[in-house]
Amino acid sequence: MSPPEIDLDGLVGPTHTFAGLASGNLAAAASRGRRSSPRRAALQGIDKMRRLVALGVPQGVLPPHERPHVATLRRLGFEGDDRAVLARVAREAPGLLAAVSSASSMWTANAATVSAPPDTADGRLHVTPANLVSQLHRSIEAGFTTTALRATLRPGLDAGAVVVHEALPATPDLGDEGAANHTRLVGADGAAVTILVHGRAAGDGRGDGPQRFSARQTLEASQAVARQHGLDPARTLHVRQHRDAIDAGGFHNDVVAVGHRHVLLAHEDAFADRADVVGRLRDLVEGLEVLEVPRARLSLDEAVGSYLFNSQLVTASDGRLVLVAPIEAAESPAASAVLDELRAATPIDAVEIVDLRESMANGGGPACLRLRLPLVEGSNGVVAAGSMVDRERLGELEAWVGRHHRDELGLDDLADPALLDESRAALDDLTGLLGLGPIYDFQR
Repeated sequence: MSPPEIDLDGLVGPTHTFAGLASGNLAAAASRGRRSSPRRAALQGIDKMRRLVALGVPQGVLPPHERPHVATLRRLGFEGDDRAVLARVAREAPGLLAAVSSASSMWTANAATVSAPPDTADGRLHVTPANLVSQLHRSIEAGFTTTALRATLRPGLDAGAVVVHEALPATPDLGDEGAANHTRLVGADGAAVTILVHGRAAGDGRGDGPQRFSARQTLEASQAVARQHGLDPARTLHVRQHRDAIDAGGFHNDVVAVGHRHVLLAHEDAFADRADVVGRLRDLVEGLEVLEVPRARLSLDEAVGSYLFNSQLVTASDGRLVLVAPIEAAESPAASAVLDELRAATPIDAVEIVDLRESMANGGGPACLRLRLPLVEGSNGVVAAGSMVDRERLGELEAWVGRHHRDELGLDDLADPALLDESRAALDDLTGLLGLGPIYDFQR
């Protein structure tokens, strides 16, 4: 059995749209301009949480960010009351309005990097919010993510059991994309290894990195997070992502690899030097099982299109190792064949298929929607009680969605001042439901 952990899932906010904002994200680009369904997106996310709760995986939630984020527009020189600001930016800079309206905080795998208490020098849970500087619409998230994490994560067994750091300085040289580039493996002896994956490093030559899309995570950011958390350098691997994976649309490592306990499931082209990576892991992880999918069985294009590796790999309450995969992987002949093989002859005991089509249309699968909190036995109370969910709370969240989320939303609707009012009403309602208090600026 693995040590306990809690998954924090992001609740989808009322402004979920298909604006195609994320460079290198092929699904988002393909969906640009389509009308979205914020209500369906939020309900699909809640249904995934219900499936995880049924498996016995503890679940908590993180709240959406306030969107449209009028404060950012004011910083950029748009003046007047909220209605006037929205009208002017819609007229003069509609792309900017789409960016400050994005519901991308739903993908909490990018919220932060989390290190487990047994892995850190001071034995505390360390959390570093991601600065997400590579994309405008995500770069405005770090401040409120920090606030939300500090409101959601409480001291556990003793005061100060959780440390939520500030995000790294907002510079491209320290580009940090959070847990989407982080994997923690635990050997049979209980010893853990941290894998931090980057796509570029200072001093890279022009031909060293991907040629089609820019790499987002830097080595220097990963190294800084490891230092902040007090990770043991001997048990921390800084691994370079294969540039072909990034150019194929694998903008985060969790699009081409997933790991849990002693199992690493990865595409053959996930890492730049896979033989060295696997060799080092075998030295450090007792009983390591590497499930490598050859490119001949599943091309990078098919891996990215199906999001097979963006599945969640979790331990059910009965000890089974379960892969929670998106329905797109089951609908892809090549990816479905791989799933069949995983069921038949690997340590993975079962595969659960979930429908997250609204999130997937923006390039976010099951693993994108959750932030793992690896804990230790007896770590009760780390997550605020109101933010933990069970079947009853999930029903309350579904009712919340029904009260506040529109059935459809298009990019032209973002200038509607009523949407801002609806979004604030939804967040005000939610903070009361979760017991978080006045965490949004508009509530103060």
